[in-house]
Amino acid sequence: MVFPLIRNRRLRTSQAMRNLVREHAVTLHDLIYPIFVTHGTGVKEEIASMPGVYHLSMDQLEAEIREVTALGIQAILLFGVPETKDSEGSSAYDPNGVVQEATRRIKEWAPDLLVVADTCLCQFTDHGHCGVVHYNEAKKRADVLNDASLELLVKTAVSQAEAGADIIAPSNMMDGFVYAIRQGLDEAGFEHVPIMSYSVKYASAFYGPFREAAHSAPQFGDRKTYQMDPANAREAVREADADVAEGADMLMVKPAMAYMDIMRTLRDRYDLPVVAYNVSAEYSMIKAAGLQGWIDEKAIVMETMVGFKRAGADMIITYFAKDIAKWLNN
Repeated sequence: MVFPLIRNRRLRTSQAMRNLVREHAVTLHDLIYPIFVTHGTGVKEEIASMPGVYHLSMDQLEAEIREVTALGIQAILLFGVPETKDSEGSSAYDPNGVVQEATRRIKEWAPDLLVVADTCLCQFTDHGHCGVVHYNEAKKRADVLNDASLELLVKTAVSQAEAGADIIAPSNMMDGFVYAIRQGLDEAGFEHVPIMSYSVKYASAFYGPFREAAHSAPQFGDRKTYQMDPANAREAVREADADVAEGADMLMVKPAMAYMDIMRTLRDRYDLPVVAYNVSAEYSMIKAAGLQGWIDEKAIVMETMVGFKRAGADMIITYFAKDIAKWLNN
């Protein structure tokens, strides 16, 4: 059957009609808001490359949490910027570390707010890599040691769970990281705490502003030996397959905008929830263009979020979460 019998515009004739047949929608329940907590007092410092996003000291954090919960956002992703760093990132698994202390306070202020703890070492190491670094004399280069790093990542995950984190989100991309953390959590009595795995994390240029925010830029080399090559799609399936087999509860694709094909692949292949991470440069590009008046920021953001949902995302980590909540609530 063809035109004039078929007229697709019949279902676009009014806003009410379009609402009725809409296939995908973004809701408050989809959103996870990243927060950067740091040491010191009286710190509310805007991150230059991420307008509207701040470093917050512990005494400034409560106001942010009150705003987030008042907007109806139900989950945050917590990053820590410590006062001191060392070669093994020991402040990452310090029971009194910045993430652990922030988690305890958040659970006092807002017990029902889900705290997702980023589980990595890069913000906490003086070299900025996501694991233990060893200088390979034979090859004349520094290598990130996989298995030695797993031990520290397990300690970090357990300390975060002990502090009250609801979800552990390991972002380090070491081989076997989900299995090691799952085993460590279970042995410590946290078998009920889910793992949101950064399953498919690309070595992307879209992380630049985040590295300013987290003070986590590597001091030498890059992360291409453990994060994925942006050119590879089949490898993403291998990474996700491994995480599923090792006990992941949610699978993340990071970044989101340039990798919607990967998101769709995971959605079609697995029954687990899929997470889109709308990363820092994706935020900064849109925010900067909006501030210049070059685009309709709200329209662009909401279209992007719907795109993530259409690609298969069940939840979205985004620095736009508070803006989106305000738009949805109005």
